[in-house]
Amino acid sequence: MKWTVRLLTIAVILVLAACGSSEEGQEIESDEATGSNNSEETQSEENSGSEETRVIQHEMGETEISGQPENVVALEFSFVDNLASLGVTPIGIADDNDKERIIEPIQEKIGEYTSVGTRKQPSLEVISSLQPDLIIADMKRHKDIYDQLSEIAPTIILPSLAADYEGIIDSFETVSKAMGMEEKGAEVLAEHKDKMETLRSQVPEDEDRTVLPAVVADSGYYAHNMESYTGSLLESIGLKNAIQSGDDRYNKINLEQVVEFNPDVMFHMLSGEQTVVDEWKENELYQDVSAVKNGEVHQVDRNMWSRFRGLISSEKILEDAISYLYE
Repeated sequence: MKWTVRLLTIAVILVLAACGSSEEGQEIESDEATGSNNSEETQSEENSGSEETRVIQHEMGETEISGQPENVVALEFSFVDNLASLGVTPIGIADDNDKERIIEPIQEKIGEYTSVGTRKQPSLEVISSLQPDLIIADMKRHKDIYDQLSEIAPTIILPSLAADYEGIIDSFETVSKAMGMEEKGAEVLAEHKDKMETLRSQVPEDEDRTVLPAVVADSGYYAHNMESYTGSLLESIGLKNAIQSGDDRYNKINLEQVVEFNPDVMFHMLSGEQTVVDEWKENELYQDVSAVKNGEVHQVDRNMWSRFRGLISSEKILEDAISYLYE
C-alpha cells in the first residue's frame, strides 16, 4: 500500500514538472516571437517614416505626397532655385530650351537634368517620360494644364511669375514641405534671413533715392513697380521704387511716363541687342531723367534679375544693387 502511494506521488510530481517545463517553453517561444514582432514593428515604423504621406496645400487645392520625392520636375526657374537651395537637382526643368538661362550660382548647385521645353508651354510628353514623383508648376502659366500634369504625377501649383518677394518665400516653404525637407528648409531660410539682414545693413538709413528696375526691349520699356518681385525685393532693404501705384506689377510705359516717375537709379534688364532706350538716348527728355543725368543707369543680367526668383537669386540681386550703388 505504501509503495502504491509513493508511486502515485512520483507520478503526480512528474506530471507537474512536465507541465511547468511546457509553460516555460511557451514563455520562451512567446518572448522570441515578441522580440521578432518588435523588430518587424520597428522596421515598419522606419519604412512608414520614409513613406509618410502628407497633404500639401497649394493654389489649386490639396495634393498628397508620400515619402521624399526623388524625381522632381520644375516648370519655373524660381522652383529650380528652391530645389537648389535644398540641395536637390530636378530631373527635369522648363528652361526655355536654353541651358544658358540657368544662372551660374544655380548651375554650381545642380547636376545634369533634362529640358522639358519652355516655361510657357512645357512638353507633357517629355515630362511623362521622366516618370516624376513630383511636379512643381506656376499658377499663372500652368493652371490650365493642372489636371494633365496631375495625371502624370502629384503636382503642386504655386505663385511665381506673379509673386512678390514675400510670395517667393512662402513658395519655398511649401516646396520644403512637399519635399519632406521641412527641417532643412527652415535652416536654409534662417541663413537666408541672416544674409538679408547683412545686406540691409549696407543701405544707409537716410537713403532716399528712388529706383526703377525694368526689362527693356525693342518692343517697349517694361517697368517693375513696388509690388513686383524685383521691386519688392529692393524695397525690403530700403530701396524705394519709383512707381508706388498701379494695378499691374509689370507696366509697359512710354518715355513721358519715365520722365514723370523720374527715378534716381535705373536697373535695365536687356532683352535683345536693340531696345527702345537706344532711341530715347537721342531725346532731351530722356537726358533729363535723374538717373541718366547722374550716371545711375545700370545694365543687369535679365536671367538673374527677372527670370529667376528665389533665395539664391534674391541674395545675388541685392549684392549687385549694393555694388552699383555704394562701391
